[in-house]
Amino acid sequence: MTWASTGLDGLDEILSGLCKGDNVVWQVDRIEDFKSFVEPYVNRALQQDRKVVYMRFANHEPLVNSDLNVVVHQLDANSGFEGFSSEVHNIITEEGKQAYYVFDSLSELLNAWATDLMIGNFFRITCPYLFELDTIAYFALLRNNHSYRTIARIRETTQILLDLYNFEGNFHVHPLKVWRRYSPTMFLPHIQKGEQFVPITTSVDAARVISYISRKGLEPAQRVLDYWDRIFLGAEELSKNQNASHQQKQHAAEQLCRIMIGREQRMLGLAHQHFSLDDLLDIQKRMIGTGFIGGKAVGMLLANKIVSSDESLGLRGHLEPHDSFYVGSDVFYTYLVENGWWNLRMEQKTPGGYFTVATELKEKLLSGKFPDQVREQLQEMIEYFGQSPIIVRSSSLLEDAFGNAFAGKYVSLFCVNSGSPEERYANFEEAVRKVYASMMGEDALTYRLQRGLDKEDEQMALLVQRVSGSYRNGYFFPDLAGVGISHNTFVWNPELDPKAGMVRLVLGLGTRAVNRVEDDYPRIVALDEPMLRPVAGMDDIRKFSQHRVDLLDMENNVLVTLPVEQLLSNKLDIKLDFIAVRDAQLARIAKQAGKGARDYWVLTFEKLLRETCFVEHMHKILKKLEETYQYPVDVEFTANFTADDRLIINLLQCRPLQIKGLQPQVKIPERIEPDKVLFSTEGYFMGGSISQDITKLVYVDPKAYLELSLSQKYDIARLIGKMNRQIQDRTSEPAIFFGPGRWGTSTPSLGVPVSFHEINNVTVLAEVGYEGGNLMPELSFGTHFFQDLVESDIFYVAIFPDKPAVVFNKDRLLSMPNTLMQLIPEAEKYADAVYAHTFNAGELRIICDMVSQRLVCFFN
Repeated sequence: MTWASTGLDGLDEILSGLCKGDNVVWQVDRIEDFKSFVEPYVNRALQQDRKVVYMRFANHEPLVNSDLNVVVHQLDANSGFEGFSSEVHNIITEEGKQAYYVFDSLSELLNAWATDLMIGNFFRITCPYLFELDTIAYFALLRNNHSYRTIARIRETTQILLDLYNFEGNFHVHPLKVWRRYSPTMFLPHIQKGEQFVPITTSVDAARVISYISRKGLEPAQRVLDYWDRIFLGAEELSKNQNASHQQKQHAAEQLCRIMIGREQRMLGLAHQHFSLDDLLDIQKRMIGTGFIGGKAVGMLLANKIVSSDESLGLRGHLEPHDSFYVGSDVFYTYLVENGWWNLRMEQKTPGGYFTVATELKEKLLSGKFPDQVREQLQEMIEYFGQSPIIVRSSSLLEDAFGNAFAGKYVSLFCVNSGSPEERYANFEEAVRKVYASMMGEDALTYRLQRGLDKEDEQMALLVQRVSGSYRNGYFFPDLAGVGISHNTFVWNPELDPKAGMVRLVLGLGTRAVNRVEDDYPRIVALDEPMLRPVAGMDDIRKFSQHRVDLLDMENNVLVTLPVEQLLSNKLDIKLDFIAVRDAQLARIAKQAGKGARDYWVLTFEKLLRETCFVEHMHKILKKLEETYQYPVDVEFTANFTADDRLIINLLQCRPLQIKGLQPQVKIPERIEPDKVLFSTEGYFMGGSISQDITKLVYVDPKAYLELSLSQKYDIARLIGKMNRQIQDRTSEPAIFFGPGRWGTSTPSLGVPVSFHEINNVTVLAEVGYEGGNLMPELSFGTHFFQDLVESDIFYVAIFPDKPAVVFNKDRLLSMPNTLMQLIPEAEKYADAVYAHTFNAGELRIICDMVSQRLVCFFN
């Protein structure tokens, strides 16, 4: 059975030698003591021509002499649990079978990860892999530095666990676990005498040695706690200490920020500037598990602190307090480890498994079990919220940061929270699983891959918020919700100032403001000219207004969408005069048609915008946040009226706004012959000034598209995706894709139902209105769709052919040869619906000037 040696014959005799796959964990008082046992182990292995690998990541003195023929791998534990563990996994794979390993002290990982839990997780995933490859590995832990729970997990996983202590000038070794080996004296303390290790068999000597051990290290009460908890207990004591200096408290706050807020330097800088030690302690008290709270939670907390702390804004009494909870990012990794999916996660991170394995992992994430300790904390949180509706929101490490918004890439789910305690908890757990599983969604994976984030440590934390709003006759929803943007790059009128910002505003839940919704339009509000609309005339105002409302059905425990008419007919407690105007024309038409006299309403929000403090307060909030971030921001918010018509605003989310840099003004040629204009428009575009040749054009004909069956419309979407993937380099192959109505809709009758990864390689994305089938673009500034366009550097234009200032030369477009079959031969049956054409360099050009709000695409 013996296969390897510790390098000490006497120790080999105690342990019956080392066997293939043995992981040997030493609990020591000093790392120098461990080194005394590493040296003979390494030397004997080298004498036997074994490959010895040293994993170097700690600040203590090296355990292995650099002059020896040992493979040394320098690792950075500060890269995070996943990055570090992945690198170790890959090294073990490359080094292959039957290697000998020495790891630096695992206790040093506490400096990087601040929690015993993750050290236990690391050992749980690394030890079995080493065992599988028939290796021998030495690990060290500083005795009494870790919680009982962590040591128990390591004891359960390892093959050999040894206590090593230096007492009265002699080394003593006490085997605590030796897997599948036994002798009558194996588990007694042994004292080293020369080459021999002699068991301590007298009760007097054993008692004297064991009592010495028990006096060292932490008190038993502290060892019940994770290292994480001990850090926060120390910080709490410091906070209450009136003699502690400001510098001491500031240093403690910075430490808590490093282990709880994140690694992105600009966000970390804002946290250092605005969160006090007491603020951070309050956050931790509402935290489940350990690790980071994630980008979305950080943004929400920062926004609320920044705005509420500035008395000059005059918002006292106008901000709704929050009582959110935060599920730490370490819970996600523990969920993976405890359910035995870590190797699958490693396989998914390889180039070959990135997409393919993700499908399997996504299914598993929907069915896992949470550790009992986590379940207990989650249960307490659900009991705290009672039957109040809550929302479970993704809050990953990379989310809502400078440069990467991840807008809409991970799901957020409402829990209506009706039913028995058991039902409410089960529904909540299911929501958590779905948020975790959304990390493996194709759009999310594509997003990370395109931005070079596929190898980054992307843990998923969760933000759990009480839904803002009121109960109203069986329903629950806020009076108002929306998205606020501090810099309005979508200005549809030359009179508007982009720096003033804008708002997308809806009645009910904000889902209809952040998403492109079917056949519905939020109110677009320029904060410098709130009454100026992108559309004119009552017909357009009625058509391009909100017609449906998202809300929570408390009786049926679901999120529902109701027509505005039905909602208003229920006579709910809605401040109707603030958000709607009577539609006298529609009432008159209905009466003439014999439908009787009744009121019809159009959601315009005019009184809200004209007679309340809403516009002023949103402008102040956005400008304050932009000033503090030193960067444009976008926020998600709700607003509710009090009984005395006072408006209370709740900031739900804040992140740096992804915008294109300011580009120099371009010059549009003064005279372009009309027959050379493919299309032109004034306004209705997003993406800054451009002057760009186009070499590829794809056009989906609205009339032919509408005549297709439902399955054929989905075929068109997949066809678009194939042509998108054929664009290898956007710089050398700039493409424009024209689509009827809305790109990316989930309702094919309103546009082509592509996913974003099926249009992400284009340079210009055009949406074309078509009255014949109600295929109309939806100016999506502020939505997740808009964020995708900006981050992918895609210029967007909406073309309304019937508007006076718009030219769209469809006949010229269709007169060009259709090269669809050359690109995709099997697409011949759709040649009447999809047109494709390739241009020579300089043959077709698009120029847009943001200053004059003019755009023209023309043939040279």
